[in-house]
Amino acid sequence: MNTNQLAWVCVGGAVGSGLRFVVTSWTLARYGTSFPYGTLAVNVVGSLLLALLFELSRSTTWLGPTLQLALGAGMMGGLTTYSTFNLEVVRYVQDGHARTAVVYGSVTLVGCLAAGVLGIMFGRMISGR
Repeated sequence: MNTNQLAWVCVGGAVGSGLRFVVTSWTLARYGTSFPYGTLAVNVVGSLLLALLFELSRSTTWLGPTLQLALGAGMMGGLTTYSTFNLEVVRYVQDGHARTAVVYGSVTLVGCLAAGVLGIMFGRMISGR
């Protein structure tokens, strides 16, 4: 690790965190607090984008190491938020909403896995593999 790499990860993380704030704020304003739509959205979209980034970095030379760090560890790290997802599931259980916890946990798991598969497929389509 060098300071240049760290700086790019921090820049990417700031962008990802800002995007997460925008998405979460928008979903709260639009759908309310009855379900954590914002966290679900950023985790599914982030799973798709990280898988796409991974596949493109493996199959093309379009993304140099610095851009891979900035987008992967930085932006996707700032955008997605497993710790928030975990806390939301635990709080649903603690508040007596076990069914919502199971639905949210299941939709997040399946949605993120499916998005990851799609990201790899898109990366292969884009790169011609």
